[in-house]
Amino acid sequence: MNSTRQTRRSDTRQRIQDVALELFAEQGYEKTSLREIAERLDVTKAALYYHFRTKEDILTGLVEDLTRPMEELVAWAREQPPTLETRREVLRRYSEALRGAGPLFRFLQENQAALRELSIGEGIKKRLMVMGDLMVPEKASLTDRMRCVSALFTMHMGMHGMRHVDATPEEKRLAALEVAIELVERAHAGDRT
Repeated sequence: MNSTRQTRRSDTRQRIQDVALELFAEQGYEKTSLREIAERLDVTKAALYYHFRTKEDILTGLVEDLTRPMEELVAWAREQPPTLETRREVLRRYSEALRGAGPLFRFLQENQAALRELSIGEGIKKRLMVMGDLMVPEKASLTDRMRCVSALFTMHMGMHGMRHVDATPEEKRLAALEVAIELVERAHAGDRT
């Protein structure tokens, strides 16, 4: 019974985050109120407060849901040998973690001013830098370092920058993953052609 109650609580929390993200994307973070979130959910503000006290708490929860898999991936990668296959697997796992995160990344991109005040973007940037370092072969040239770091941003671009391309989100994710792996393979080979 306790697990059923926990599942319902998690489902409600997820619903709140989903609706809040929709409203943040539609109206902007600053213009969205907790009252509007509660109304869209058809719940009282008190019910909303049970899970989140502020909009910042909702946004922090959304970002934590995104960064938790990143932290797990970094921990896993640090335990692996620094091989090309490990780097490919990091990209595959990161691509999976990004599945469905397009709306959040779009929101983060479009609301940078509000996020700067909350310093939420700083944590994501730091995690991306750590992941970028894991992707780079030990004696990589500057160009190859750029390829490795670009591989991570390619996967983000596949979600955000390609949103107007006529393809499914899954097709875009897989295409971005393929390009990212090619960049890392080229860096690993030290190919200068």
